Amino acid sequence: MKKSSFIEGTVIATAAIVITKILGMLYVIPFYAIIGVQGSALYAYAYNIYVIFLDISSAGLPVAISKIIKEYNTLGMMDAKVRAYKVGKKIISFISVAAFIVLFLFAENLATLILGDLQGGNTIADVTFVIRCVSFAILVIPFLSVSKGYLQGHNIINVSSISQVIEQVVRITVILGGSYLGLKVLNLSLTTSVGIAVFGAFAGGLAAILYIVYNLRKHKKELGFEGVQKKDKITNKEILKKLATYAIPFIIIDVAVSLYNFVDMVLISRTMTYLGFDAATTEFVTSSVATWAGKINVIVNSIAMGLTVSLIPNIVEAFTLKKWKLVEGRLNKAIQIILVVCIPMVIGIAMLSKPIWSIFYGTSELELGGLVLAVSIFGALFYNIYMITSSTLQSLNKFKAVYFTTLLGYIANAVLDVPFMLFFNWIGVEPFVGAIIASITGYTLSYGTALFILKKDHQIKYKETVKMLGKIILPTICMIVVVLGIKLILPVNYYSKTSCIIYVAIIAIFGAAVYLFIAYKKGLLQEIFGQEYLNKILNKLTFGKLKLQEKNTTE
Repeated sequence: MKKSSFIEGTVIATAAIVITKILGMLYVIPFYAIIGVQGSALYAYAYNIYVIFLDISSAGLPVAISKIIKEYNTLGMMDAKVRAYKVGKKIISFISVAAFIVLFLFAENLATLILGDLQGGNTIADVTFVIRCVSFAILVIPFLSVSKGYLQGHNIINVSSISQVIEQVVRITVILGGSYLGLKVLNLSLTTSVGIAVFGAFAGGLAAILYIVYNLRKHKKELGFEGVQKKDKITNKEILKKLATYAIPFIIIDVAVSLYNFVDMVLISRTMTYLGFDAATTEFVTSSVATWAGKINVIVNSIAMGLTVSLIPNIVEAFTLKKWKLVEGRLNKAIQIILVVCIPMVIGIAMLSKPIWSIFYGTSELELGGLVLAVSIFGALFYNIYMITSSTLQSLNKFKAVYFTTLLGYIANAVLDVPFMLFFNWIGVEPFVGAIIASITGYTLSYGTALFILKKDHQIKYKETVKMLGKIILPTICMIVVVLGIKLILPVNYYSKTSCIIYVAIIAIFGAAVYLFIAYKKGLLQEIFGQEYLNKILNKLTFGKLKLQEKNTTE
């Protein structure tokens, strides 16, 4: 099994996540067309609840397992790392069954909480049924996450990354095939068809588990399952305590992120109803902010997800060896990758929000949908920085700081949601913009406080990252000018998906080319990825026909 360096692991993990998220973006085009606006709202209600329960049952364990495995590997404790994995599986067995039972039994109560007094759309019975259908996935996905964590702790990124792609492909097959057969062939109800679709999460998780188990058995000696004779002094009780200590902060982080969406979903629905919006508009906006814009935003979020997979074990290793300069370098490198890659992506998507929305969801409520995407995509950028800083705090065992920064951001979002919505409505702007701004404010408070704590406690400096941010300005401005220029001369028909795809593709290619060219000339790409790795990627893409010239980045 091949082990990966920090940058290579980041690229592999990010590539797999990007592929997974692109598939997750593309399937919504036919799926949205099959189930319509009401069906999409029903799907969003159930899926957002499911994600919260999934986070509670498993979110912290893969990273905790990854962290503890890396720590024991660094210290040469081969027996302890295997026992940590086995203890993790036992814990997850209990938690996942308990979470499934709670979600299944209390589905109606959760449906009531979501819908409140909303009339004219989906019913409490509809939402209850779909929540119960998706709850079965909690019986399999947590086991998958523990095994991924074990592999990532060995810097084996490719197997866990491939399993993500397998999971997504199977899930999407069931979603599209199940919903189409249910509605169009078997003439089942919309609720039943959406229930079949959400059951795809169970099928995808099962397929990925089979792939992971096959690889674990195939390489069991290499992974420490065979041949370990020396018994480490670490007891199972100590392992259990360490796992809990590591996992709880990660669970809190992931649950908080899911709660951001859930709180927005509930408060947007209640506030828009209070302001007099009809049920159809309220459900459209609520599901768009909580789910459907997010399906597009994940292409930006995937950068942070990929970084986190590689960043955590590498920072844990540096922390275990007390190499603080290495910790500083890797944190700054991660933030720099976020800035260099995500800023142009976010601005580009915001500028092309209407044709992108039309490609995915059609022209119904195009103005509203385009605005939701244009504003919420900036939230993805701030979320990414929040993810990286929180992961760093957790890797350094700064758990109180994790709790404080997370709670600070979450409270800010919850408290500001309704006042911001009422304010934006008062000044004549769509009220949901206020809810998105409240989320951005929460993320900013969280990561800003985290960076301050890291600087205060460990003298971590961000001078190089600030300089990097300054270097991004010129290529970004040039990209914006090019995009605006092409938009002025290139026609688009929002009612034609083909026209929108061509329009977005042309502008994206020219905009990206200008940004990358200037970024390379200024030495940005070399500073981030290194000349050698850039040439390695280009060599594979061009079958060895092109090679970048050496660039002096010390200017």
